[in-house]
Amino acid sequence: MLKENISLSQLAALVFNFQIGSSIVFGLALDAKEDAWIALIIAFALGILITAFYLYLSSLLPGKNLYEMFEYCFKRPIAICLSLVYSMYFLYYACRIIRDFGELISATVLPTTPIEFSVFTLLLVIGYVLYLGLEVLARTSEIFTPYAVIFMVLLCVFLYSGKNLDLSNIKPILGEGFDPLWKVIFPYELIRPYGQLLFLTFILPSVTRLDLSSKVVMISVIFSSLLLIASSVLIILSLGQNIALRSNFPLLSAARLISIGEFIQRVDAIVVFTMVLGTLVKSSIYIYGGLKGLEYIFTIPFRFFAIPISCVVSLFSIFIAKGYSDHINEGLFSNPFLLHVPLQFGLPLLLTVILLFKKWRGKHHSKQMKERNM
Repeated sequence: MLKENISLSQLAALVFNFQIGSSIVFGLALDAKEDAWIALIIAFALGILITAFYLYLSSLLPGKNLYEMFEYCFKRPIAICLSLVYSMYFLYYACRIIRDFGELISATVLPTTPIEFSVFTLLLVIGYVLYLGLEVLARTSEIFTPYAVIFMVLLCVFLYSGKNLDLSNIKPILGEGFDPLWKVIFPYELIRPYGQLLFLTFILPSVTRLDLSSKVVMISVIFSSLLLIASSVLIILSLGQNIALRSNFPLLSAARLISIGEFIQRVDAIVVFTMVLGTLVKSSIYIYGGLKGLEYIFTIPFRFFAIPISCVVSLFSIFIAKGYSDHINEGLFSNPFLLHVPLQFGLPLLLTVILLFKKWRGKHHSKQMKERNM
């Protein structure tokens, strides 16, 4: 198969936009109410450990992606079964992210346009980008990331300048103790931004400077996590906990409060652009992960599947839920324990144990052979 290469700056842009995704618009840990920022700081500290774990897993077999690791540990027949499971998982999650995008566009920007049209249009773009390859996706992300960062900084400045931030909205601090925070953090706030970094296991083999990739990933994760924390704090400070919890798109609701001198108003486009970029990158990476699994199973270059699979994802992103409330409930209550915890943490941990055992056994065997030859 043709090997693709991405630079360190492109890797940083991919990780940053993947972390931001649609999460920045929906907000994180809002169920912790005024203590959302504390929950996010704790999740951030644990998330750094999760990131280090995925980087360590990738370092055990440098140059091998997740599916090739399965074959190394379990041989091909079992590896094919596991690869099929993960391919379906990645494609399913891409459907959920695309549905988030469709709901936002239908509710705010194009209320009279059918959600099917918005979703299908985005998937055509994603399918074409993936057909061109990972390098094109990485370059696209690298080009537009600075604009997303600038827009988010402007949003913070506008909210502050318009005197829309009320510090009393984050008081009292720890009014109900730590118990509500743990319920928010475990498992959802660890799964959503950090457990999803499992995608590193099939992106890192394409990085040109693999020796510096871990440092770049860590810096990008830290920066994107701080931005997510800042966005959730802005949501709580500007809307208050009650409105933030009731709003479908809290950051968008906060942006609509901006009115400076009756001149700077309706800056919804800033939030929409950020989400569109994050959705494009995150869903593309998930679909790419699914395509690489199909490439491993059928030994056919993933580009042959890019357009057909993108069309299938567009259909299932509509069929996945009857309405927005069903879509959210499925993501919050069903998926974390049924899908995310086993596939993001359970199997990777088992994979790490097996890899370490095989490496130890290989060293022990080579040591015995040397002793026999002496």
